[in-house]
Amino acid sequence: MPLSEDEPAFQEAATSKSGSRRGKAPSKAPGARAGAPKVSGQAAARAPKAPGKCRAAPEAFRNGAPAGASGSRRKGRGPGPEDVPERSARAARPRKASARARDEDASGEGPETMPDSPPPPPPEPRARSRRSVREPRPPTGPTGTPGPDAAPGAHGWKARDVLEVLRLRSQEVSAAAAAVNGVVDSVLRGLRGRESPFKGVTLLNAGSYYERVKVSVPNEFDVMFKLEVPRTELEVYENCAAFHFVKFKRNPRGNPLNAFLEDGYLSASKMLSKFREMVQEEIAKIPGVTMDEEKMGSPAVTLLIKKPKEISVDIILALELKSSWPKSTQEGLTISQWLGRKVRIDLRRKPFYLVAKCAKEGDRYQDKTWRLSFSNIEKIILNNHGETKTCCESDGVKCCRKDCLKLMKYLLEQLKRENEGNEKMEQFFSYQVKTAFFHMCAQAPEDQCWQVSNLELCFENFVKYFLQCLNTNKLPHFFIPEYNLFSKNLIDSTSKDFLHSLIENQLNNGFPIFLTKIGKKSRSKVVL
Repeated sequence: MPLSEDEPAFQEAATSKSGSRRGKAPSKAPGARAGAPKVSGQAAARAPKAPGKCRAAPEAFRNGAPAGASGSRRKGRGPGPEDVPERSARAARPRKASARARDEDASGEGPETMPDSPPPPPPEPRARSRRSVREPRPPTGPTGTPGPDAAPGAHGWKARDVLEVLRLRSQEVSAAAAAVNGVVDSVLRGLRGRESPFKGVTLLNAGSYYERVKVSVPNEFDVMFKLEVPRTELEVYENCAAFHFVKFKRNPRGNPLNAFLEDGYLSASKMLSKFREMVQEEIAKIPGVTMDEEKMGSPAVTLLIKKPKEISVDIILALELKSSWPKSTQEGLTISQWLGRKVRIDLRRKPFYLVAKCAKEGDRYQDKTWRLSFSNIEKIILNNHGETKTCCESDGVKCCRKDCLKLMKYLLEQLKRENEGNEKMEQFFSYQVKTAFFHMCAQAPEDQCWQVSNLELCFENFVKYFLQCLNTNKLPHFFIPEYNLFSKNLIDSTSKDFLHSLIENQLNNGFPIFLTKIGKKSRSKVVL
């Protein structure tokens, strides 16, 4: 359930409890739409698929991976969407399908776009290269699930031991949260207590801490200061669906945001600059808090808290829009087969946000552009991630979805730290991991696909799927499918090759980085 925006910036998020099952549409093959930024509609390329049936937990996406997809990257285009097997469609039920169509027409939501023809058969296996990724061992037992005598760590490493070391300790969290809450509350009160364009800002609790997927050390936090902006009109920036120009439909005199208008458009750069200036004035009153230097293209104002230990807090200015979502999101949020069609309709009725992240034009930035953000929806999904409502609640069955996401985030974090200063790693962020995770969950929606007993195998399949995205240069934004996060225009092939080789090496060798980077104190706990 969404949390109250009046809550402190960081505390344990509440989880709703219900024994009922989510309302779901009749099953049909989910289609996460993919494509380059300028492609839309049925002509858009599809995302790399996490394969078909879920016979026993992780086999849902293990067996359907295209041959060689997670192997060594090759020069030129990787396997295209036509090479990727799709989920098998279940038998159609005309009556239910008609009822669903009537419901969608009444709600104003169209159905998620599905392929018009049956999926192609899987390609013939290719010869394995020297660096090809090893296949995970099949689960034991006649039904494909681990038997009672299955040895722990059968896949060469113990994910549960790694997660235990990465688990945030309550004492550390309490101390960090107290420090962050004090600073954030002080800045928020200061902005609201003076006449300024930001007098109406409120706190939006978002980010990995509130999504409960933060790992390792509680020393980095994100908060969003939202400002409701009514009666706006959005214009897409040069067919790049993630970025928009903002202007007012009716702009009465005395609008405090008029100072940030350029040629009738609201300038993200000007507004962020003023916001940064005013936050600086507020933290000057707080001992032990400084502001980090501005990072080109970043939408965040970063504060550094010195005590009890150094903590960085990214404050992100966001415009809140309560209008209909942009047209480019119509085919995104493909959760009907996972969380239910009604959940999707309800989520699309919630506000969306624009953050002061400017589109890049060559070596410079377009100062007047804003980037779409759905942080509030991502938090809701991650905190209510099961096919059943009681998934991972105290009285419900546990799954390993979030554990897989934590491990993958930590893997990328450690690879970046190990290669700090290498320009090839500067274009990769945890948001790309989260996006791939959402696609995996949508394509393998059943809770049985994510059984805790199959954690290692589920994680290895997640890693393979991420490698497949790198290999095919396709990672569609989960909400804006025509915006490709792995587009060649955004990340060069050399950088993707480099990350691919690093992750592939970890997968083939049992993830040694989980041992070497956890520290001497943890070495006795992590068995590889």
